[in-house]
Amino acid sequence: MLSILAAGSIFFPGLFLLSKRFLKHAPGIKWSEKDAVIVSSRLVSSVQAIMASSAGYIIACSCKDSIEDQHWLTSSYILFAVPYFVYDIYAMFLCYWYKLQVKDHEEESKAKSMRSALSGYLRREVLMVLHHVVMVTVCFPVSVFWRRGKGDYFQGVMFLAELSTPSVCLGKILIQFKQQHTLLHKVNGALMLVTFFICRVLLFPYLYYAYGRYASIPFYMVPLSVPWQCNAGAALLMAPQVYWFSLICKRAFRLFTGASQHKATPSTTDSEPKTSVLPPANGYIPRETDSH
Repeated sequence: MLSILAAGSIFFPGLFLLSKRFLKHAPGIKWSEKDAVIVSSRLVSSVQAIMASSAGYIIACSCKDSIEDQHWLTSSYILFAVPYFVYDIYAMFLCYWYKLQVKDHEEESKAKSMRSALSGYLRREVLMVLHHVVMVTVCFPVSVFWRRGKGDYFQGVMFLAELSTPSVCLGKILIQFKQQHTLLHKVNGALMLVTFFICRVLLFPYLYYAYGRYASIPFYMVPLSVPWQCNAGAALLMAPQVYWFSLICKRAFRLFTGASQHKATPSTTDSEPKTSVLPPANGYIPRETDSH
């Protein structure tokens, strides 16, 4: 167990540092510290998402019995991924900090700005930080110890929620480099909208459906048949997903209707910041006034 935790603790920060160094110093690239940090953090998030989704697919396909079947990858990947959520809280702050930076600050101003940035970061990203803390302090012990080896299939399906993360990260990178007007941004936005809805919003109803099928009971009876802790946990995890999805839908509407509105009334839209379809992933919960 400790060796897997140690491996994760080295892998995710190490990948971030290597990526940042490459983007800053590779010939033909040599990005600024800010761009290298933000892109590197989103690269790490995408890598973790691909690994988690792959593990989830393998586990879900291997477990024929939804409750009793076990797969070694389930607990192993949970242990490996726990350090990611700790690292990502710091990476999200770095992204926030570099977005606030102003050139040629005095050292004293920088120190003051760092304190202000930390306070602002915690206020702005309280839901995301809380989500990460809960993943480490609640979901980790529940998944590894409380389950007692039961329900690996359900755990594998939950890993598949990460399928939406790469498109989220790509969308943020496109916005970072002011590519909101491109076809790639719109296609990626549509893909992210669909994957977020299927993999995060529909995830919990599907888990209830799968258990109902396993136990041969109607779907509407499942909440009454499982321990109350399961219902409470599902509600706590699903609530922010629904909230974030509502924000995504709002920005999707703006993204796909903004072009036609701009053509129809250029005098009223030229000064408005372009918004994007951005669910919360590695750094920022979308805001009404945040154009990144």
